Amino acid sequence: MNASYYIDNLKLQPHPEGGFYREIYRSSERIAAGALPSRFTGDRNFSTSIYYLLQQGEHSAFHRIKSDEGWHFYAGGALWVHMIDKEGNYKCQKLGHHLEDGEVFQFVVPATVWFASEPAPGTSFILGGCTVSPGFDFADFEMADKKTLLQSFPQHKEIIERLCK
Repeated sequence: MNASYYIDNLKLQPHPEGGFYREIYRSSERIAAGALPSRFTGDRNFSTSIYYLLQQGEHSAFHRIKSDEGWHFYAGGALWVHMIDKEGNYKCQKLGHHLEDGEVFQFVVPATVWFASEPAPGTSFILGGCTVSPGFDFADFEMADKKTLLQSFPQHKEIIERLCK
């Protein structure tokens, strides 16, 4: 199977961050704004999930959201998820099926951590999924400004230069 097979059969659409996606679940129940941390500006669904596909040469640019985001591996090769927390600590988590190489089937990007992703070298595509709780809302999405991110984390210049829009 190749990327086109999954894009067509899962009816994936271009994603604003890069790659392709389709929302597959949005809970019908909501959490009231008053019950959420103050970083949220309104009610949120309990949870949301998407399919997400990246092909070699594509990347998801640095961004952050206000919720935890669980990543899941489904098909293809490995995905590298680059994360920078508010203290400037960098980590690259490998999502994939080669456990002996440090890849994992799932992990969580904590809320408010800057992150970007790209297929690992030699990976033609990666099909994964993301589950967000409280549910994803574009009001909670912030695309990184390259200049601001570089001022905050100059020690990560190479990765920021490469994976910021």
